[in-house]
Amino acid sequence: MSAQRILCPRLRQRIMDADAAAALIPAGANVGMSGFTGAGYPKAVPQALAARMRAHHDHGEADRISIWTGASTAPELDGALAEVDGIELRLPYQSDPVCRQKINEGRMEYIDIHLSHVAPYAWAGFFGKLDVAVIEVAGITEQGALIPSSSIGNNKTWIDLADRVILEVNHGQSAGLDGMHDVYYGTALPPHRQPIPLTGPQQRIGERYLHCPPEKIIAVVETNAPDRNSRFSEPDEASRRIAGHLLEFFSREVDAGRLPANLLPLQSGVGNIANAVLAGLADGPFENLTAYTEVLQDGMLSLLKSGKLASASATAFSLSPDANRDLAEHIDFYRDRIVLRPQEISNHPEVIRRLGVIAMNGMIEADLYGNVNSTHVMGTRIMNGIGGSGDFARNGYLSVFMTPSTAKDGAISTIVPMVSHVDHTEHDVQIVVTEQGLADLRGLPPRERARRIIEHCAHPDFRPRLLDYFERASASGRGLHTPHLLSEALSWHERYEQTGRM
Repeated sequence: MSAQRILCPRLRQRIMDADAAAALIPAGANVGMSGFTGAGYPKAVPQALAARMRAHHDHGEADRISIWTGASTAPELDGALAEVDGIELRLPYQSDPVCRQKINEGRMEYIDIHLSHVAPYAWAGFFGKLDVAVIEVAGITEQGALIPSSSIGNNKTWIDLADRVILEVNHGQSAGLDGMHDVYYGTALPPHRQPIPLTGPQQRIGERYLHCPPEKIIAVVETNAPDRNSRFSEPDEASRRIAGHLLEFFSREVDAGRLPANLLPLQSGVGNIANAVLAGLADGPFENLTAYTEVLQDGMLSLLKSGKLASASATAFSLSPDANRDLAEHIDFYRDRIVLRPQEISNHPEVIRRLGVIAMNGMIEADLYGNVNSTHVMGTRIMNGIGGSGDFARNGYLSVFMTPSTAKDGAISTIVPMVSHVDHTEHDVQIVVTEQGLADLRGLPPRERARRIIEHCAHPDFRPRLLDYFERASASGRGLHTPHLLSEALSWHERYEQTGRM
């Protein structure tokens, strides 16, 4: 590789290999790394760091660090470092199977936190001092400005807070990303906060580059490697039915005058159900759509190409290999329609509420009253994390949670008497959708919410038992505002743990 992506003469002098750069990260450090949903994470330095840690551990020497990111990364980062027991603490979100196992075994500490809270918490010092930032960029300008790559996440915050900065300049990222980003430098902690002047998804309020004092940059590493590009499965029947229920609901809301004809800005979580909803929108009646979300996945690119989606704002991509090639081949087209922002802006509660975002997120389970668990299996085992779903659910104009009505080949009901872990309370959940139907909970008191969820969302195999539980709880003579049988409320989960079926 040549240094053609590194135009700043001063920073060309700091080019070194990944091993040398990793040696500059001391054991015990707090390290802020770029990366959000498998996009824009450093590829080489973490693997070199993992090799060093393995060698140290083989000689009985402790060598672990704490890792702060934007969200999930990839096997080259989370997986490699977790495999060698190199992570002391991880925040704010992960999806790596090795990390997950070690967190659930108690061998790795994990802070699961709303993504909009991460930058303010870091600035306030709640996580401690940030020693080093390792940030992937697509290039460095002659003046030393940093061209962000396929995600921004918390990169601005890590660069600003870290004592020292290591850059990975990835030649595998499209040079055409230059100009797609909008980096806002106007945030502050109380009492100095000012309104964020953003009133539309495509509006730009910041700068196209990240900035870092050159004296903080201690290493520049060149790479040429793709992001983690996972193929999405074709939507199954359950996903298509969930999408169908939701699109019918949107049409009814337009007819009732509660949504405009082009809906409102869309936020969509990552996954096959979300892609099925986006595919349904491509075939639906809605035109001139917009998106204000965290992540752009395949379905969003398809909507942009079809003309159905006019513009999209996010903090990162999460694309299949085919979609990533399409992005690179048509980067000029997409750059005019996509804005990538820091996650403290993409997930900012004030902006989400102002824009009236339609929040659509997945869940693990919901209970009779609309409380949602989106993070923990059987109450104690973390799956991934809350991510940004809470930022959007609490502040969006509509808050939708979606899942198939059963899991594990029908052994688990995703509608339960009481959720085993609460991430989103009933106060923040308006719409629950499964392949069985859609429950609109707006304006309903608790007992009516319960009947609506049982009738519309529960699988027929579990519906009679849910209704029986609810009716016996209602007849118990105890508090009847939110009836429960405390001796049975979590018995479905306990039964699964003991027998493998709810």
